[in-house]
Amino acid sequence: METDCTRSEAPVAKAPLGPMSPMSPTGPLAALPAGTRLLHIGPHKTGTTAIQGALFAAKHKLPEHGVEFPATSRHPMEAALAACARPAMIGDTVPTEKHWTRLLKQVEATGSRASVISSEFFADAPDDESVARIVEQLGGDRVHVLVTLRPLARIMPSQWQQYVQNGLRMGYEEWLDHMLRKAPYEKPNPSFWRRHRHDRLVERWIRAVGADRITVVVVDDRDHDGLMRTFEALLGLPENLLRSAPDAANRSLTLAETEMLRKLNVEFRGNGLPDELYSKLVRNGAVMHMKNTCSPAADDVKISTPDWAVEAAGRIGAEMVERIGTMGVRVVGDPSLLSAVPERRQPATGPAAPAAAEVRIAPEVAAQALYGALAAAAAVPIGHTVEAKTRTVHQTSSKELVRVLGHRCLKKLRRR
Repeated sequence: METDCTRSEAPVAKAPLGPMSPMSPTGPLAALPAGTRLLHIGPHKTGTTAIQGALFAAKHKLPEHGVEFPATSRHPMEAALAACARPAMIGDTVPTEKHWTRLLKQVEATGSRASVISSEFFADAPDDESVARIVEQLGGDRVHVLVTLRPLARIMPSQWQQYVQNGLRMGYEEWLDHMLRKAPYEKPNPSFWRRHRHDRLVERWIRAVGADRITVVVVDDRDHDGLMRTFEALLGLPENLLRSAPDAANRSLTLAETEMLRKLNVEFRGNGLPDELYSKLVRNGAVMHMKNTCSPAADDVKISTPDWAVEAAGRIGAEMVERIGTMGVRVVGDPSLLSAVPERRQPATGPAAPAAAEVRIAPEVAAQALYGALAAAAAVPIGHTVEAKTRTVHQTSSKELVRVLGHRCLKKLRRR
């Protein structure tokens, strides 16, 4: 994969920073033509979960305004993975062509009405042929591609901890070293630059739909509802129809939580345990329950990116902004945000660095993670002899989980 992450070029001129609004460089953002199939391809960590949740929550209100959300869940992940020939997350359901075909039928059922399909995994499409096939099957000329972007410096820590949630064992600084300094920048996660070399991502989709059918939205983290307002403007929806819904399950992990999980990954892999066990007990058990029951405290240490990596991200961001600016696509928001270097709140090393004790996980957080794993063992079958229940562990009351766990423990004791 060609990914020159260290080349430095002159930065583009920076516009004044301000909150994102549904405005294009030429004026107010015009709605897309009636009957458009808006394909939101992410990439990851650019507000995708928030907009998917808002669209799904408004699913039954959209038709009265001429818009459909054809998926039957917030995020049709398996369909997107199948379309891009991507494997499932560790231990999860294997995506098949049936998942993709089902989504295509749901899109086709929207008829001449506008529809919106959103999955960050479309950014993982491996080649031009796959991109062209996705566009053609979703409606060809009716497809308009939406790309949401955030600064690399903000994406990197969030993406690293997400990789850890899927089994990564490498520490943050070592991971950054591989992603930014060690050509060809593909190990341990070849998907990172496939997703986040944003100029090349936009180029791939231009080759399938043309520059006039791509909108790039620069997400401004200071304007929490800006992305919602932009989607409303593009789809011709009334203002404030789309609303952010808090989703504890989607929050990022703190440094202590991530390090606890990373060290567990080392033990898990070192002992050769099966992927299905990891999916059910760790990611969908321990981690999910911990995120739903424990909110980060103000004094929790966040994942801190070292200065050299922040500066490298800023340089790469400037290169991407410059290239995207020459492609002829519509850009919504302030492109200079993509190369802005955030202020450092605490140094990564030196006398002012946090002491080791400060990043230790709190006992109650560890307890909730352990309980989540135990509850998953009680509530979710592991051996694939019975079809898994559709209700996840974190959606089940603690009282019911304790009852099921106790019942299963007694049953095993009687067998012995």
